Amino acid sequence: MDALWQLPVIAGPVPWITYGIAIALLLVLLIRPITPRWLLTAVIGIAAGAFVGVSAYLIANALNAFGSPLPLEVGLWAGATLAGVGLAVASLWGTPVWRKIVAVFAIIWFLITGMIGINAFYGLNPTLGSILGIAADNPIVIPTPAPTQTNAGPLYQTWTPPAGMPAVGQQGTQVIPATVSGFDARPAGIYLPPAALVEDAPALPLVILMMGYPGNPDPSYIAAVLDQFAEQNKGLAPIVVVADQIGNGGDPACADSTAFGNAETYIKTDVVNWAKANLNIINDPKYWVIAGYSNGGGCAIKYGAQEPGTFKNILDISGEEFPGSEDPADVTAQIYGGDDAAFEAAKPVNILAANTGQYEGVTAVFTAGENDPEYVAAAATVSSAAIAAGMAVTVYTVPGAGHVVDALNGGLAEGFAVLYPVLGLSAP
Repeated sequence: MDALWQLPVIAGPVPWITYGIAIALLLVLLIRPITPRWLLTAVIGIAAGAFVGVSAYLIANALNAFGSPLPLEVGLWAGATLAGVGLAVASLWGTPVWRKIVAVFAIIWFLITGMIGINAFYGLNPTLGSILGIAADNPIVIPTPAPTQTNAGPLYQTWTPPAGMPAVGQQGTQVIPATVSGFDARPAGIYLPPAALVEDAPALPLVILMMGYPGNPDPSYIAAVLDQFAEQNKGLAPIVVVADQIGNGGDPACADSTAFGNAETYIKTDVVNWAKANLNIINDPKYWVIAGYSNGGGCAIKYGAQEPGTFKNILDISGEEFPGSEDPADVTAQIYGGDDAAFEAAKPVNILAANTGQYEGVTAVFTAGENDPEYVAAAATVSSAAIAAGMAVTVYTVPGAGHVVDALNGGLAEGFAVLYPVLGLSAP
């Protein structure tokens, strides 16, 4: 079953096969004797379906149902998908049984095609399991941590890779026990760089990364970026834990709550403790990064602002201005029990202001896509507060990117270009 959940639905033949079958079904539905009645029925079905799809897109944006505006491409996919469904529904009346069977199958297939197409546009769920929120079980063997060691200097100076070191890192999953928090988290994604896979491996920096909502703790995106950095830097890269701050319910808004569980304690305590106990990492916050994309970006700057003694580096990629920004009233009620003051106090800008002067040695990188104005504005607002609080801040706008995979990849690439020297993985 795991092989099914790992079926690629962005790369490879699956999307093209799906689109090809959809086109074939469309032709079967259209190629038939044309009568005025059928023509009118078909036009009504197509128009009604397109109207429903586009209307749903417009209403979702008007209500900010997904926390950020849906791109136009989503509206086009929704309209086209439901136009096809409308044609198939119109084909259920006054047709032979075989056409009715084809029409029912076409309804299902057109919906699948729309889902595949929209997912491919976003580019953030590469497998069938990730679309459905099912984490494939792919345990990775974690090398036994070396006894506590202190590097004699920056790794880029002191590390010499041995012969036979793998060219790329390894990815997999690990279950991180929610010992303190009790949070219902999905298995974490793990990335081990080439330098972590050899005998007598050096202790390496740590990255704790959180993805968006809805989303999955998928290590493949950061692994692809860090493999490129490792190739240029003697196999050196951070060890990465892609931790699940969402769980199996709704959005916990980066906080502890009765409604959604103790997401904050899980990341800040359980994940951190597990990493220290199980990974061959440098035991120094100077070499630790708290990072996130979208929802996870909002969590990253919140936790980094709260815990400068734990995380000396923050990477906020297309992050929200504050957790719960998509529906403050609902989040205040569900997460904070209606306590407006508690909700305000949990906003990153207010945490930063309350702790001004406590961020010496903290590096923060904020990125957002050029075509994602809401998140460009959020990055500007929070980064200004971080500068005022005393952090060393870099702000980067990813050219041509929206709030999709190009923003994630571009943010990771720029973020680690800034952080590699800070982490001792490349020359300043």
